[in-house]
Amino acid sequence: MGIDVGSSVTKGVLLLDGQILSNFMLPTGTDLDATAGECVRRLLSDRGLTQKDILYTVSTGYGRTQVKEADRTITEITCHGRGAKALVPRAELVIDIGGQDSKVIRLDEDGMVADFVMNDKCAAGTGRFLEVMAERLGMSLLDFGRMWKTARKPASISSTCTVFAESEVISLLSRGIAPDEIIRGLCDAVADRLLGMVHRVGLVPDVVMTGGVSKNEGVRLSLEKKLSLKVVVPDASQFAGAYGAAIIGHELAMRN
Repeated sequence: MGIDVGSSVTKGVLLLDGQILSNFMLPTGTDLDATAGECVRRLLSDRGLTQKDILYTVSTGYGRTQVKEADRTITEITCHGRGAKALVPRAELVIDIGGQDSKVIRLDEDGMVADFVMNDKCAAGTGRFLEVMAERLGMSLLDFGRMWKTARKPASISSTCTVFAESEVISLLSRGIAPDEIIRGLCDAVADRLLGMVHRVGLVPDVVMTGGVSKNEGVRLSLEKKLSLKVVVPDASQFAGAYGAAIIGHELAMRN
């Protein structure tokens, strides 16, 4: 079992013979201990299992030390790399954007971490940043992909700092700039911030996007335009960290 306690969302994955048997996610909230416990309970109850049926549990993420059932805690960089490689076997570069941080991981041919860079000092350009901007615009994050495509051009957004960008959005709206152009500008600003991180680890052809923001089509489209590459978003992209943790747990269980 793999449990990824993120800053915004907690994800869990159950593996059987290396294949995903069950997954579950819920908002992390303020009580990480209770949230992790609820995630474990739901994973087990959905399959009629108990904790005694689990051979090994690995926890990862921001709140990994709060998972009482964990046999081992492992960094999210390692788990996200392993999970992304399992979801997309040809993956060489993983771009993960969560609620409060973002990371870019370059993998070697065996799926091990060759290099990485992480932004966890502030929420600039992360899921929370996009949520605040969507709230300011009175729109859903689900609208971003559609509106990105209808925009004639991106509005100029010079900052991914939530406070400064919000002021820019207010100013753009007051000048009559179309909301779809603002949305495309916001997505471009996030992509520009990630571009600098990508170049620090080295751009390689097979790029995979994971984390909650991977479901934001606007950000993916901006990334593809900036990188001049296809960015793959696997179906279970939000579960990459938990999946990687479960894979490592499976390996440790077999080793023991």
